[in-house]
This record gives sequence, structure tokens and C-alpha cells, in this order.
Amino acid sequence: MSMDQALQTFIVESRELLQAMEDGLYNIEREADREENVNAIFRAAHTIKGSAGLFGLDDIVAFTHVAESVLDKVRAGKLEIDGSLVTLFLACGDHIATMIDALDAGTGELSAGANEAGNKLVQQLSVYLDGHADTAKSQSAGLPQISEARVETLDSNTVESDNWHISLRFNRDVLRNGMDPLSFLRYMATLGKIVSISTLCDNLPAAAEMDPESCYLGYEINFHSAADKVTIAGIFEFVQDDALIRILPPKSHISEYVRLIHDLPEEDMRIGQILEKCGTLTSCELEQIINMQSSVVEANGNKTPIGEILVSEGIVSPQVVDAALEKQKHVKEIKARESQVVKVDAERLDYLINLVGELVIAGASATLLSRRGGDAELQEATSNVSRLVEEIRDGALQLRMVQIGETFKRFNRVVRDVSRELGKDIELSIGGGETELDKTVVDKIGDPLMHLVRNSMDHGIEPVEKRLASGKPAKGMVKLNAYHESGSIVIEVSDDGAGMNKERILRKAIEKGIVDANQTLSDGEIYKLIFAPGFSTAEQVTNISGRGVGMDVVRRNIEALRGTIELNSKEGKGSITRIRLPLTLAIIDGFLMGVGSASYVVPLDMVVECMELTATEREESHGRNFINLRGAALPFVRLREQFRETGKAGRRENIVVVQYGNQKAGFVVDQLLGEFQTVIKPLGSIFKHLKGVSGSTILGSGEVALILDVPSLIQQAVSNEANEVVR
Repeated sequence: MSMDQALQTFIVESRELLQAMEDGLYNIEREADREENVNAIFRAAHTIKGSAGLFGLDDIVAFTHVAESVLDKVRAGKLEIDGSLVTLFLACGDHIATMIDALDAGTGELSAGANEAGNKLVQQLSVYLDGHADTAKSQSAGLPQISEARVETLDSNTVESDNWHISLRFNRDVLRNGMDPLSFLRYMATLGKIVSISTLCDNLPAAAEMDPESCYLGYEINFHSAADKVTIAGIFEFVQDDALIRILPPKSHISEYVRLIHDLPEEDMRIGQILEKCGTLTSCELEQIINMQSSVVEANGNKTPIGEILVSEGIVSPQVVDAALEKQKHVKEIKARESQVVKVDAERLDYLINLVGELVIAGASATLLSRRGGDAELQEATSNVSRLVEEIRDGALQLRMVQIGETFKRFNRVVRDVSRELGKDIELSIGGGETELDKTVVDKIGDPLMHLVRNSMDHGIEPVEKRLASGKPAKGMVKLNAYHESGSIVIEVSDDGAGMNKERILRKAIEKGIVDANQTLSDGEIYKLIFAPGFSTAEQVTNISGRGVGMDVVRRNIEALRGTIELNSKEGKGSITRIRLPLTLAIIDGFLMGVGSASYVVPLDMVVECMELTATEREESHGRNFINLRGAALPFVRLREQFRETGKAGRRENIVVVQYGNQKAGFVVDQLLGEFQTVIKPLGSIFKHLKGVSGSTILGSGEVALILDVPSLIQQAVSNEANEVVR
């Protein structure tokens, strides 16, 4: 991996970690497991800082270190995290994101305003630190804190050294895993001075048995540095799973060295002599350690597990040791799952999908030729190829499917900040986060959802006083939900606010000349008026809304994704906006139909049934475009008339019944040509205003077939039926 690629990976992962920090902070506000969330926030900040240090990003390291120090006090129970501290950490995450964005832009330089904001945040953090970042005790062995009296009882002597002691034992596969042990030692020199170092060769085999790709060495290091333990431990962040690492701070108790010697793989006496040789221990201190060690060695000479030592010395309870082991097992399982994930550039996936699309077209051509030739064996072979191509298509499309939950989670921050700006108490509820759809769709749906959520908070949710007066709870609710329906994904944005006033909307629309005063509109048509350009019912302009822009842009963005948007509201109860989107924008299973010399495709998931339009049914409709389908009126569209097809009509007419949402309609066609793998090709800009068509595809014969815009054609059929009923 080149340095540029590594840096880009750091940028992507840092943004993911910042999102994890935000999620943890919101969970704390919701009174979820505080300890677990604080640890998750700390790990995210620590990882960002450690990774930034590898790239020499000193500004990010310095700022993140201050925030991390405050988080460490929270972890140690010395500081209670409250709403103001959550707000401060959210602002710190924003500042780190700003620095990451500047790095991604290639400049790495912050504006004067951003620098000033960062300095203010450091000052606010320093208030919680009382002028210093950490204490030696909070940075020591990582064991639960115990009272001073208990420490004195255990061991009244400390090692009189101002240096850190670091023991390193690298696993044999560390080189194969891409890590260079010497690079960590070189990086240590940037944080302080390596006073002395002893290289351990106990595991070194005979020359004939050596593997040049294996690491057999260990190190005992006497290190002088003003850095804290978190910073020093961060040096080894990327090798902690491939090494045994022990870090003891200056002035550590002798009992800590007893545990160190006892826990290392080499013989105890040899380790003690090495520590003495590298200047960490004096001969007197080594003698004390040897005397103390006899109390933790069993009669048969076997070493006691470190957990048992801590329990026997009264430092921790057996329950704490069991909890720590369970936690360690859980962490290993998470890391094992993460190691199975491979990140791939979106451009590579797009290229793969394009190739699969061409493969689908080529396969369709081969299948058509085999049918024309009449060779049974060739037809069977092409059938197998078509089946495999379909499986490859599904697998390739699945690679680009992502859960929408990550997009939903980003709105936690929006709801928190906007509700405070508006002076309202609003909670966000998320459902269906596991629903998957194409990453391209997910990337483009963020802005429309942002506007809808902000609108719900500003226009929908009432102030606390009004809610209480109307018998509602003081806290308003905005909900985001997603689910699959009829081959599409439905995303709902709802609130339990005041709802929409139909009369007020209609009055505004008449004032702006959007509709005529004499027009009779249904409730749905009135609500759709808010999507007209420049339409707004806000009485005053705010930072959130009121300028008459936004909802028309939302509609255009949704339609650009081949989706639809609808709005329902009940005055005094709330509103709900439903967005329907295709699962993918690339390849679909289609149903092919023929009208004259032209071919048309509809998504197979929307096809309910096919039936013949008999002469009797045509007579019973009395020239109107709907029939009686099992007791219900089914409106239909004659595609021959819709697209002015002049080709020869078929011997009989067929109706393809389609459904989108809760509406049904029929398409009258000449031929039913069956299922067809459809590679969606966008229409050129010259055809962007063509109604009833959403794209095109290439058939096996090389001819072009139009993909029908089912939602708009259904709406047209329903509207025509309503007008005919009125007449």
C-alpha cells in the first residue's frame, strides 16, 4: 500500500470512528450502559490519535490527546459525564472532523476561525483537567484503582527510577502480518529517549532451523519520556494482537515488577538480571523482587496465573477477574469478525457492476441465437450460462447493498442540535435500520431526508406549552423508518406534531397562483402542493425554513432516483412522508412486453398478474379505461395509445396488472414476452421530459426496449379513472 492509499484509509476510518463517538455520546444521553459507551468513545479517540501519530499529524494528535485525557478521567470515575460534557465532546468531534476534511482536501491547513475554535475547545477541556492531563495512578498498570492504604499494605517500596520500563515479545508471525518491530522502536525515539535496551534471543533456533519471515526476538527497554501511558501505549496500537506488551511507569511499586517477571515467558532469574542490566532495577530492588516472588509460586514450581495473583493479593475480586476474561473474549470475537471484512473502493464496484451488465446483455444475445438455431444441447448450455450469470449479477449487486441504519444514525446529531436551537424537546426514533439498499441510493438520499427531518421539527413539533395544553407529552417525537414493499424500499419520516392545515395550504397555493380558486382537489392533491417551487406556509423566515425552497428540491432529488414521494397528515396528530425508491439503479429482473414493433419492460417485482382483455370486458367498460377485476375497478393504460405505436396490432390484447404502493393499474399490451434480466441504461438529456419512461435497456437482439415509469403511469391511470367517474 502506498502512503497516499494508507492516508486515505486513515481518513475513511477516522470518519467512521468519529461517527462511533457520536453514537456513544447519544447513547449516554439516553442513559444506556455508560461504562461501555465511555470506553467505546475513548477507544475511538485513542485510535484516531495513534493513527494520526503514525502519519506525523501533530495537530490532530495534540488536540485529540487533550480530549482523550478528559475521557480518561471519566473512565476512572473521577469525572461525571453530563449534558454539558456531552456537548463539549460533540464539538471536539466536529473539530477533529474539520481537521480530517482539511487533510482530505490536500491542504491540511485550517482557517483562522477553525484554529480559534480549536483553541477555545482546548481551554474548555483544560477546565476539567485542572491544569494537567493525567496522574501517574490513572495511567499505571490498567488495574482497578485501590486505596493508598491497601497499596502500602501490599508493598511499601517503589522502584526509584524516573524512566518507563517496556517489555516487548513479538509473535513469530508479526512480520508476515506486515509489521516491522524496529519501526516501533524508531517511533519511540520521537516521544523520548531510549536509555538502554536489551535484546532477548531465548527463542532463536539453530541457524538451520531459522525462518527469515519469522520473528524470534524480544526487548526489555528502559525509556525516558514525559509522555503519559496512553500515548506510549498508542505506539503499539497496531501490533497489540501480535505481541506481548507490558508498560510500567516511573516509580512503580515493586509488586508490579513481580507481576511483570512472573508473566513473561523467560526464566524469572534471567528476566530479573536483564532488568538490572538495562538500569531499570538496582541489585537491592532485584533481591526484594526475588523474595516477594516466592509468595506467588506454587510448591511444584509452576507459575500462578496473573488473575489468581491479583485475587490472592486482594487487588481485585474473583468476579472482576471473571468479568475481565469475559470482556476479553467478547473483544476477540469482535476483532475476529472485523478481520473478515474487506473494504473495496466504490469505483471498483461500479466497474464490476458495469461488466456484469454487459455480461447480462451478451448472455441474452447468446440465448436468443441458440433458440433460433434450434440446437437442444446449445440451448441447455446457454440456459446454464444464463443461470450462472444471474447468480453473478445477484452477488455483484449484493456487494453494493448497505444498511440504511448508518445514514439514519447521523440524524441523532441533527435532532439534538436543531431541537436546542428551536427550544423544543424532541427525540429521534429509528426503525428498520437493517434494511438494505444500493449504496448509490443511500449516498443520495441523505440531503432529502435532512430537509424532511428539519421540517418536521420546525413546522411539525409544537412548543412544549402547546403540546401540554393539547394533552400531548412534553417531548416530541420524530421517527425514521425503512422497510421493503413491492420490490421497492419505503422510507418514512413522521412526527407527532400539529399536522398540516389543508385550508391554509390551499389558500397559500391560490395566493401564489399555483392552483385556480375554482379547482376541486383531494386531500392528497392539496398536500402535494407543498412540493411546488417557492411554496411555503411559514409565517416568518428562520435559520431552519421559511424561504420557500427545499421541498421542491426534495421532490426533484427523489424523482432523479426513480422514486416517488407522498405526504399524509392529520391535523393535531402529526404528519408522515413516504419515499419509495428502487432497491438498485443498475440491474433488475424485468417483465418484457410487446406492443406492435416496440418492446417495453416493467420491474418484475411490481407485476401482480397477467390476463387477457376479452371482447366482453371491452364492451362492459363502455369505452372507459377501467374494468371490473374481481369486484374492484382496475384502471388501465393502453400503451399503444400512450406511446402512439403504429405497428401492427396483435390478435388479442392482454393486461399486465402492476402495483406500486397501495395502488394498482393495468397496462394493455399485444404480447407477453416473459421475464428478462434488465440492465438499466439512463436516457439522454434530450428525453428527460418524456413522461412514462424511466430508462432503457438493450435486448439480446440488439434492439432497445423502454423501461416504463410505473408510478407515474399508475398515477395517470388513477387520475383518468377519477375524471371519468366525475363526468
